Amino acid sequence: MDPQVTPPSGTPGNGPGSDGGTTPHTPRKNEPGSGGGTTPHTPRKIEPGSGGGTTPHTPRKNEPETPEDRPARLAVGVVGAGRVGTALGAALSRAGHRVVAATAVSERSRARVEERLPGAGVAAPQDVVAAADLVLLTVPDDELPELAAGLVSAGVPVTGKLVLHTSGRYGTAVLDPLTRAGALPLALHPVMTFTGRPDDVNRLTGISFGVTSPEPLRPVAEALVLEMGGEPVWITEEARPLYHAALAGGANHLVTLVVEAMDLLRGVGVAEPGRMLGPLLGAALDNGLRLGIDGLTGPVARGDAGTVADHVAELGKVSAESRRAYIALARLTADRALGAGLLKPEDAERLLEALAD
Repeated sequence: MDPQVTPPSGTPGNGPGSDGGTTPHTPRKNEPGSGGGTTPHTPRKIEPGSGGGTTPHTPRKNEPETPEDRPARLAVGVVGAGRVGTALGAALSRAGHRVVAATAVSERSRARVEERLPGAGVAAPQDVVAAADLVLLTVPDDELPELAAGLVSAGVPVTGKLVLHTSGRYGTAVLDPLTRAGALPLALHPVMTFTGRPDDVNRLTGISFGVTSPEPLRPVAEALVLEMGGEPVWITEEARPLYHAALAGGANHLVTLVVEAMDLLRGVGVAEPGRMLGPLLGAALDNGLRLGIDGLTGPVARGDAGTVADHVAELGKVSAESRRAYIALARLTADRALGAGLLKPEDAERLLEALAD
């Protein structure tokens, strides 16, 4: 059974009929805002058991099982209908919430909203926020501080609204202007890459989300992640930058290393470098994830200084940048291997001589 979540009773906007709070609005026919547009609504009183609030939904006997057949529980607005925003919006829709509006500037993003968030109107950021109970700020990291401050400066009503961003870099402090205005801040970072394809929503199943929020909102944040099919992992505010550096270094730089290896193989005549590298890299990644440093193989792990010296010399003929990158990574690898007892001190010394820049 899903965990039962009740937002803190002392937080503004939590009661039925509050102004845009965490109690969802189920529009009546022809009521303003019922068509997925951006007109702010005045919520009706939500009766107990109607599916309101952020409590995860457990179907009662004879209750419709599909989101289409039951009342929406939160009106969701997406500011930034890119790859992440539309994927999370679609996941929340699957969970029974209703995406009512989204921002979309380019033709591509407008088409993405129409395809993946059917029924959502396209509107300006302030109108999206005004229409929603749960606001997703899915914009690039560098735009987030200005967006948060700008919404407050524009006088957009946020009291009692759940406002979350998906940045890995930031915790909830970046939302402080909105928090001071009465919003309920959440940071939910999906640890996954997104392609922009319709099946991105399926990538959320089973992945980790880096979660940061005020402690009273922690159950709400975790419940939203579970509803989207993810696994919440708590990250403290001060740890967010290093947390994100670890993920970016592991994932983004991995792609660079793979492309670098493919280019070098093409240079020596390998027609299908991806096919050659696939099994090797797959095994190396599996070993690293399962065994840690004990899964290390290759000339550095063996203390084969002569081979490493040859690598450095050959890479210098191809690219000074490739040579420098190889030296830096080989030094880090040698330090790790030495610390784990995989490499003898005398072998490490010879390796470092071969790696002298």
